[in-house]
Amino acid sequence: MTLPISVSLMPAGPVADIVDLAVLAEDLGLARCWVYDEGLVTRDVYITLTAIAARTQRIPLGPGITNPFVRHPGATAAAIASLDEFSGGRAFGGLGAGGGLTLDPMAIERPRPVTAVSDMVNCLRRLFAGERVDHDGHAFSFRNAKLDYARPDIEIILAGRGPKMTALGSAVADGFNLSYIHKDLLGPHARSLRQACGDRPFRITYSTMIALTDEEHEAARAQLTFRLVDSPTEVKELIGMTPSDVANVRAALAEGGPSAAARHINPDWVSAFVISGTAEDCAAELHALMSDNDIDEFQLPVLDIQGAAQFIERSAEMFRP
Repeated sequence: MTLPISVSLMPAGPVADIVDLAVLAEDLGLARCWVYDEGLVTRDVYITLTAIAARTQRIPLGPGITNPFVRHPGATAAAIASLDEFSGGRAFGGLGAGGGLTLDPMAIERPRPVTAVSDMVNCLRRLFAGERVDHDGHAFSFRNAKLDYARPDIEIILAGRGPKMTALGSAVADGFNLSYIHKDLLGPHARSLRQACGDRPFRITYSTMIALTDEEHEAARAQLTFRLVDSPTEVKELIGMTPSDVANVRAALAEGGPSAAARHINPDWVSAFVISGTAEDCAAELHALMSDNDIDEFQLPVLDIQGAAQFIERSAEMFRP
């Protein structure tokens, strides 16, 4: 049985190039296409998704992950519903609290993130259902708002690393994306999601980098920078990341971004979060992680358009039986 793989595209290059990668993903039979929403750091997520929708026919597509702080959730609801209409019912919404890579360049604070995401899910559900929405919240509000062209059952998938966001996902979402989770914690996270959501359909996605080469291992160090500083305290304690380490990474991120901050990420930390080794080793480890922890889909992060087509093809081939 082929491992269900989706692709998550970082739109860090021309939109046309990202579209070509999405078309390739569809041609290879991948499960869905996510597009990162990183604000000023990348091309606009919804323009990119619309361009993808125009060139594809079957693959589900949506933001992965957008948040309630950069855009008003009403604008997000309209964008996802419009994408769904244009794509023939293929859109989904990937939601989370947003991280420093997205929010810091716009000087956006993130107060009470779990409450903000919970409110966003509730309001999007009601708007998609055609209800009138009034909401007074600390992050956003609605006054007699209505959306009259949405599909009521647009899928909503949450993402996060902390127990509060995981609990919220199991309560209100259709699925959850476990992204860059410490591999020792992947099982407990997945089991808690399954137990909390009961018998209702619920899709668990797991995402991390695949590193076969020294260059890919170094790229993983850079990607862990902003993710580790936003991780729960228990994760930092598990790997021995001190407050001084966190401060050093944050300062380097502010000055030069993930590539500059990578030098502060202990190489020993990488193996706890990333699938690495030979192609055979990576395939075996990922199959075991997915099977042992009852995970439905692996989300392949594609962060650099240089060589991305070959990387997607390589990964699709690696994880076939």
